[in-house]
Amino acid sequence: MAKPKKKTAPRKPPPPPGVDADLLTDLMKWAKAAGADSAEAVYVGGESISVAQRLGKREKLEGSEGRDLRLRAFVGLRSASVSSTDFSPKALRALVERAVSMARAVPEDPYAGIAPAELLATSWPDLDLDDKRRPPSAKALLTLAAEAEDAARSVKGVTNSEGAEASWSRTTMMLVTSNGFSGGNRRGGYSLSCAVLAGEGTGMERDYEWSSAVHFEDLMPAAKVGRNAGKFAVERLNPRKAGNARAPVVYDRRLAGGLLGHLAGAINGRGVARGTSFLKDSMGQQIFAKGLRVIDNPHRKRGLGSRPFDGEGLPTRRRAVIDDGVLTTWLLDLASARQLGLAPTGHGPGGGTSNFYLEKGKLSPDELIADIKSGLYITDLIGFGVNGVTGDYSRGASGFWIENGKKAWPVSGLTVAGNLKDMFLNMAAANDLQFKSSTNAPTVRIEGMTIAGS
Repeated sequence: MAKPKKKTAPRKPPPPPGVDADLLTDLMKWAKAAGADSAEAVYVGGESISVAQRLGKREKLEGSEGRDLRLRAFVGLRSASVSSTDFSPKALRALVERAVSMARAVPEDPYAGIAPAELLATSWPDLDLDDKRRPPSAKALLTLAAEAEDAARSVKGVTNSEGAEASWSRTTMMLVTSNGFSGGNRRGGYSLSCAVLAGEGTGMERDYEWSSAVHFEDLMPAAKVGRNAGKFAVERLNPRKAGNARAPVVYDRRLAGGLLGHLAGAINGRGVARGTSFLKDSMGQQIFAKGLRVIDNPHRKRGLGSRPFDGEGLPTRRRAVIDDGVLTTWLLDLASARQLGLAPTGHGPGGGTSNFYLEKGKLSPDELIADIKSGLYITDLIGFGVNGVTGDYSRGASGFWIENGKKAWPVSGLTVAGNLKDMFLNMAAANDLQFKSSTNAPTVRIEGMTIAGS
């Protein structure tokens, strides 16, 4: 009988290439010597290149490369941050003196401070966040953009183009604290987008497609990006107006992630601590429909929002933020956790999410709308009419009118309104989840929204 394989324990990788970990450690020593009680230093270095073409001609070629070092010094409950792009020992010693001097002069913050040593991450998994390819040439990126735009313009009905853009970037980060944390990672990324117009004169309609990935091989093929952009634009031609109604509204998966963005803002610990969130009293309560789960997974391999540890050196882990419709946690950095008297959740600084997504349901999008006699399928939203304190929601919208369970004709110039509390409770999810960004959702259906025609 074959012996079971041993699980490989997470490890603490060496510093990313190009980072002088000893220099950051020296900064901690210098800060202590200058009078700081504690300190943290963050190094960020990056390079990127981006190209765009429109109507077959190159329109943009941009490249950048740089590095930055930020030092935060704490004197008691006072803190100050300074940064520099000059890494010479003389400049960095001056940086330390300035940070400590500034920290002594600012008001106290009772929630300031680095993480206690016992909370710091000591090991973490390899999340495969860099494909280690050589940086692509501008010519190679331009070939991708050209393929996408050519495919879009070849779709019958497409009459003009806003262009296609392709880009690549690689970022290296390292965090060191005065109480022993030292960790870094390198992240790469590719993106490709295309936007075109269909129709003529005042009857023109615009739409787009995009793809982004950590590894090049996970990027949507350029021709498919273009074909989708062209297809979406043509489908929107000759929109009708619609009257006022209270009916089911379906959000296409390209937009549904935005609803999760509103959730993430509402459960951010800083907003909860200030009392400015419409969900501030909802911990442990049913806020989504039963059966729905919203996951925050920082350890997703090749994830666009993945991170082995958070920006304060704390360990990260997968969490069901919404489990069977129930809110289970806030997203807490050190400061908000201290203010609320809770343990931090590895979402610092600022309480941001990682790979945040609504789990897919069992029905296809077609099945999800099959019983809708009359309703709205949204493919585009306009404006930002969302109140984070009350949850009131109002957005301009266009898409397709649903008649007898099918998308019947394109519509535009509508407004959809409701309250996010009601919208979450009356939500159903399709089975078409895709991971196209750091926040994702499948197509979702929401019952009983107010639709206003123009």
